[in-house]
Amino acid sequence: MTDTNRQIKQMVNFIMQEAHEKVNEIRIKTEHDFNLEKQMLVHNGKIKIQEEYAQKEKDLEIQQRVQRSSAIGAARVKKMKARHELLDQLKRECAVKLSLIAQTPQYTNLLKQLIIQGLIKIEEPIVQLSCRAEDKALVRGVLADAVKEYKTLMTAAGHKVNPQVTVSDTAIPSKSCSGGVILTACDNRIVLNQTLDERLEIAYHDVMPSVRKGLFSEST
Repeated sequence: MTDTNRQIKQMVNFIMQEAHEKVNEIRIKTEHDFNLEKQMLVHNGKIKIQEEYAQKEKDLEIQQRVQRSSAIGAARVKKMKARHELLDQLKRECAVKLSLIAQTPQYTNLLKQLIIQGLIKIEEPIVQLSCRAEDKALVRGVLADAVKEYKTLMTAAGHKVNPQVTVSDTAIPSKSCSGGVILTACDNRIVLNQTLDERLEIAYHDVMPSVRKGLFSEST
């Protein structure tokens, strides 16, 4: 074999060796890059799954909070409605008992006291009284004594009065009134409600805090 052929063969062998080494180097780098990319994809996938799970867990927690809040709100509304119904029932029972007062012997004196109290509050020289049709005879019967007592009380307080008090021909409907009187003056510009129903309404609101405290504890 000539030197030239030998050199060519050596050169070919060298080139082949270089090629094999290069191919091996590329294969190793490719496998490394592939493994690195695979690890990155797996890592990102895990992070994404964790984030999705955390978001779902957060959404579930928010949903549970909303449901709890709605349940608590509904329970409060139900409790308040039950309280309101109970108090309304109590008020209705009081109204029924109040309507029976007009059938007692004490009602005549009560009418008189309501008139006196009304005259003191309204303090006008000309006053007209309205009452139920069935109470007109009683009102007319106590009117003179009521005015007399009113004048005595005002004189004792240092006020001289001589009011003209009449009973209106227009009656208060019995369906809407349990008894008592309504005083008007200055062409109906001044109106004072002294009916039993109005007194119940005032008493109802005045004693409501203590009634609520007595009927409902803080925990109910």
